[in-house]
Order: sequence, then C-alpha cells, then structure tokens
Amino acid sequence: MISNRGTMPLLDHLRELRGRVIKSALAIVVFAVVGWIYYNDIIATLSSPVCNLREAQANDSAECGALYIAGVLGPLNLQLKVAFLAGVILAAPFWLYQIWAFIAPALSWKEKRNSVFFISAATPFFALGATLAYFVLPVAIEVLFGFTPDALDNLVRFDDYLDFVLRLILIFGIAFELPVFLVSLNLIGVISGRSILKPWRFSIFGITLFVAAFSPTADPLSMAALAVPLIFLYFGAGGIALLVDKRRAKKQASLSDSQASEVEIVKPIDSPESI
Repeated sequence: MISNRGTMPLLDHLRELRGRVIKSALAIVVFAVVGWIYYNDIIATLSSPVCNLREAQANDSAECGALYIAGVLGPLNLQLKVAFLAGVILAAPFWLYQIWAFIAPALSWKEKRNSVFFISAATPFFALGATLAYFVLPVAIEVLFGFTPDALDNLVRFDDYLDFVLRLILIFGIAFELPVFLVSLNLIGVISGRSILKPWRFSIFGITLFVAAFSPTADPLSMAALAVPLIFLYFGAGGIALLVDKRRAKKQASLSDSQASEVEIVKPIDSPESI
C-alpha cells in the first residue's frame, strides 16, 4: 500500500535537509555539553567492565587495570570524544525524528497524528538497545580479552576503549529503531505488512550483514546478542503491520458499505399509456 505523496522540487528538498541537519547538530551540541559536564561519571560507569575507576580515583592510584592514556593531548582528546559521542547518543531521539520527518514528508493531518507513534516509541526502543549493549559489554570484553596470549599484558588506550564502548551502544540503539520505522511507515500507508514480511529471507540476511558490518565487536556472542533480537523485532513489526492493514481494510469496507446504503435507487414511474 503506497499513498500518494506531493512532489517537492530538488532545491526545496536540499533546503529541508539542510535545516534538519542543522537542528540535529544543535541538539547534539547541547547534549555534548551535558556529556562534558558529566564526563567523569560517564567514563567511570563505562570502564567498570575493565577496572573500578572510582575506587582508583579515591585511592589516588595512577593505574586502573589495563587502561591508560598516552600523549599530552590525550586527556583533552578523550574528553572531547566522550562528550561528542555522549551527545550523539543522548540526542538520538531528536535526530532520529529529523530523519523520519525528512523521509516521510507531505503528511496529512491524520498521518501526522499517526507519526506520534514514532516520536513516543523511538526513545524507549533506542534506550532498550543501548541498555542491551551495556549488559552485553562485560561479556564481550571478557571474550575479546580472552584471546590475549599467556604471559603477555593487554594494555588498552582509554580513548580507544571508550570509543569502542560508545559505538557499541550507539549501534545497538540505532538497530533497535528498525521496528519503529517499519510500523510508522505502515501507519502512514507507505508500506504494507505483507511487503514487510514477504522478503523475510533477504531481511534476515540483511540484518545479519548489518550486524557483521557495523558491530564494533567481532565475537559471535555480541553479534548474536544484536542479530537475534533484531530478527524477532522485525517479525513483530511485520505482525503489527498486518493487524493494522486488516483493521484498515475492514474500516474501508465498512465505509464502502455505508456509502452504498445511502445511494437511493429511483425506480422509473409508469407512464399513463401503460396504465
């Protein structure tokens, strides 16, 4: 099911894209300031699978597990990177909505009302993916550190480690937006539930390929922890879309029946000659 959309000149599309990119960038900057302010709390929380940074700071220790910072600009670069990635993650509901508003333009009032679903569901689904990544993180770190040869120390640059962790959280959060986009597109009539589920083999292959290509970890456990929930969410979104299509078809049928019943069939009046 594809609804008719109004056309927009290319320059207008580019202007709209520029405006939405600017809005997204401003949201990221605002939340990056928050990440800068709470920088120490963020790194202490995210470094917990490797070392207890808060305890090391309390004891004035110069070491924290296998993590270290190198270079004169290392601490500044680390804080800038953490603040920026934290801004991207925290501002995800805002720039995700800007993406949605750009790919689904010219919505009618009813379709905009249905878009409330996207706005209300995008944040919890992103948070669900980010939370899953946080719980998968210790297992992934243990598995990856387990490949270190015996009698060798595995020293990890702090900025590389946090870059890995924050990218893992970001990828999981974005991936969990898949069902939100699918159901939202179905609600505004762009795609049907059958169109979602018909290429299910290619969809499973695409999900697996996405996880393999963009997941910052190469261990099978972390990849399966993302791919398996995504496959279930894909089929769940398709099932919800089928129910929406069924309800929409039933509503259209009832409207057609009511309109047909209102049509009066006028019988011709017999002429006097036939009496």
